[in-house]
Amino acid sequence: MQISKRINDIPMSGIRKMFDLAGPNSINLGLGEPDLAPPIEAIEGMNKAASEGLNKYAPTAGIPELRKAVAERFSKYGDLTADNIMITSSGSSALYEITMSTINPGDDVLVPSPGFVIYGPHAQLAGGSYTEYKLTDGDFQPDIDDIQSKIKPNTRMMVVTTPSNPTGGVLNEQSYKALCDIAEDKDITILADEVYEPFIYEGKHLSFMNQLDKAIVASGFSKMMAVTGWRMGFLCANPTVMEYLIKMQYHVVASPNMPASYGILNALPHIDPYLENARKVYKSRRDLICKRINEIPGMSIEPPKGAFYAFPSYDMDMKSADLAAELIKAGLICTPGSAFGKYGEGHLRFSYAADETKINAGMDILEATVKKLR
Repeated sequence: MQISKRINDIPMSGIRKMFDLAGPNSINLGLGEPDLAPPIEAIEGMNKAASEGLNKYAPTAGIPELRKAVAERFSKYGDLTADNIMITSSGSSALYEITMSTINPGDDVLVPSPGFVIYGPHAQLAGGSYTEYKLTDGDFQPDIDDIQSKIKPNTRMMVVTTPSNPTGGVLNEQSYKALCDIAEDKDITILADEVYEPFIYEGKHLSFMNQLDKAIVASGFSKMMAVTGWRMGFLCANPTVMEYLIKMQYHVVASPNMPASYGILNALPHIDPYLENARKVYKSRRDLICKRINEIPGMSIEPPKGAFYAFPSYDMDMKSADLAAELIKAGLICTPGSAFGKYGEGHLRFSYAADETKINAGMDILEATVKKLR
């Protein structure tokens, strides 16, 4: 049976490789999956919809009530209506549909490095290519000089993530303005991945939802409501572009999940107290894991301002994949920095969407392993 070149040329995610190597009793700090319970309103809303027979195909762009509710919630970032919103089958599918709707064969996409693992492969699947741009050390802001040096005649899109997976970096005002200027001057579309928008501990979220003349925003509910298995996301675009995004969604998934849509709709009006508690929990865990990491000789991290990932550097002369493999042998699952691009080398990613007991146990393994290797 023939396998297509487009998928054969794309390597398996470095995140998933670590799980294949891990033992059954390993401490898992490798997966960005919230361990908190979802809002009860979300569960009740989904169950009610399913029991009342709302189990059919939804409209391709999502049920109108949810599109309107999302526009109202995020109107603090821009002048939005339901026409700016499409409900998607996950944040990942939103990213894929945006790329497939805007990139032609031969186009190049600028992607952050370190950055989430699917941006580059999506560009390849669309028939294009991708170029990694650096983030600055410590605070992980886009390196504007590096971006400008890598813009080519065929550069059509630039991916921006805030808050960032894997670094936890949050875009500052200087970086935000510089990126908008580049997009306007060079006629480059910004694909803004803002799925971790609810989880910022210092500073504020600078959204591209008020830049829809030059940006398309992908976001979602999986992390917001701890319902990763529901696969529910959304994207935000101007109405002219939205027409094509809806057409693409029809050909990718036909429509988003109807019962889950009603669950999200039922939870949105009550979500702020839930998110306030979640931020408190994650911030406490962030402080714990950063303290533990900085106590280990040879390792260093500045506390990330958003998301729920720690991305420390280390001073040992070994590849991050080799260090992650040693940690897996010792019973700790994490992700090598190299899985997130060439500029992620020399780092490890830990998720602190896990309780304090697991974090402490994982850091005990990290401390002992690094001490042995050094």
